[in-house]
Amino acid sequence: MPLSKRLAHAALALTLVAAPLPLRAQDAHHPGPQAEAKPAPRGPEGRRLPPDSTTRQSVKLPDGRTLDFTATAGSLPLVDEAGKLQAEIAYVAYTMAPEAGRERPVTFAINGGPGAASAYLNLGAIGPWRLPTGGASISPSQAVALTPNDGTWLDFTDLVFIDPVGTGYSRASDGNGKTYWSIDSDAATLAAVIARYLRVNDRMASPKFYVGESYGGFRGPLITEKLQEEIGIGLSGMVLLSPVLDFGWLETPRANPWGYVLKLPSLAAGALERAGTMPNPALLSDAEAYAAGPYLTDLLKGPSDTAAVARMTDKVAPLTGFDPAFVRAQAARLSTRSIQREIDRTEGRVTSAYDTGITGWDPNPDAAQPSFEDPQLTALQAPLTSAMLDLYARTLKWPVPNLRYELLSNAVNRGWSWGSGRQAPEVLSNLKGVLALDGQLRVLVAHGFTDLVTPYYASKLLLAQVPAYGAGRLSLAVYPGGHMFYSRDDSRAAFKRDVRRLYQDALKARDGSSAPPAGAPAERLKDAP
Repeated sequence: MPLSKRLAHAALALTLVAAPLPLRAQDAHHPGPQAEAKPAPRGPEGRRLPPDSTTRQSVKLPDGRTLDFTATAGSLPLVDEAGKLQAEIAYVAYTMAPEAGRERPVTFAINGGPGAASAYLNLGAIGPWRLPTGGASISPSQAVALTPNDGTWLDFTDLVFIDPVGTGYSRASDGNGKTYWSIDSDAATLAAVIARYLRVNDRMASPKFYVGESYGGFRGPLITEKLQEEIGIGLSGMVLLSPVLDFGWLETPRANPWGYVLKLPSLAAGALERAGTMPNPALLSDAEAYAAGPYLTDLLKGPSDTAAVARMTDKVAPLTGFDPAFVRAQAARLSTRSIQREIDRTEGRVTSAYDTGITGWDPNPDAAQPSFEDPQLTALQAPLTSAMLDLYARTLKWPVPNLRYELLSNAVNRGWSWGSGRQAPEVLSNLKGVLALDGQLRVLVAHGFTDLVTPYYASKLLLAQVPAYGAGRLSLAVYPGGHMFYSRDDSRAAFKRDVRRLYQDALKARDGSSAPPAGAPAERLKDAP
């Protein structure tokens, strides 16, 4: 879909002035009182966020290692060419001292939504601390004390978590962020923020990486493209976590059979889990082959073809673990909403669309139509928001008392402009472009088996369309769990191992020691258990 050039130019015309000098303090996680710091310069007039705060931190990991690092919580002011403040972009950065003679990599982390703050990646996946939320259910009133994160990436890369306008504490100066709430303007603004952070902190020589979750994964190829072609910055690698690569594949009307094809392997993975078997690529190969073959063929025959419905019911019911009568009643076209209620209906519980292994109580189990909040996404809202506010105030020494923290903003999501073209937005073409332009760029696409929102099979089929120039540099890893598979200990550990390997390969290529040979035979996508 053609993207708005006017918004792109407006966003790129904005410049970021130097951030104010940070407050400095020596402290550890939830330390005692310290000497009062002098206020830092405020920068452009009209800023609402406090001066940056930089503290010394230390975390002891479960394996016995101790990481000593610097944490900065603050914001980058976005101004126009006349110096007038347009927006403030909040961020949290964790950095460690580099080894002698080497530049430490720096990774920029952005969540999705659109409308989500970066707390999910920060406190759930890769930051130095983690909010434990594992288990089959999540309580909004759970304790919000953070624990050292055994899955943190900080031991091999510095981390910068960025909140787009309207999320976290990031705000447009006039209170109206709609200028930033479109596909192209958003990507251009975030690319400019990344560039400014690198300039202000003298990190242009560092190896640079990106990690984005969900819509943050959709953003990744767009941001990388803008950095490459418009700003003049090359990334060494991208990690796209539970991404949407093509909205035309995922947001299909009920009459379109493609959505059922893409979700069937994830439903089969959920059935394996409920039966006590951990899903893996080998166990799901039959479901994948059936989904893209006989299942698709019979779906195309239409629900009035009773023989086709019977064949599908005989195969889909045992694959998914559902009662054949339930499958037959929907002509083997299983809607996500009905699935959420059916999986644990006898216990009066509903499952999350983001992870079919997480359930909550059905508030109206006797109602004909389902009506409930998602037991993972919605249940996380309270503990993750509270944990992030506590981290800001007590550990990072950056309290913001007069501004609401937006973990997941409905205003941003509802106000998002998707463009006016006739084609659904996609970034597979952008992903192809950045891989083709940079023969050293590495990309890992990571999914959870039991995610119905961004099913892994969609990415597997889409990434198979990338030509051979991505051979050895583009991989798919699928782990037990759902959209936020990193909440599971084993999946988080496997994910970190795979990402560390990507960084090692990217850094070797950057140093010129292992660049892939031209014309190398295509290496197809790899599934990681």
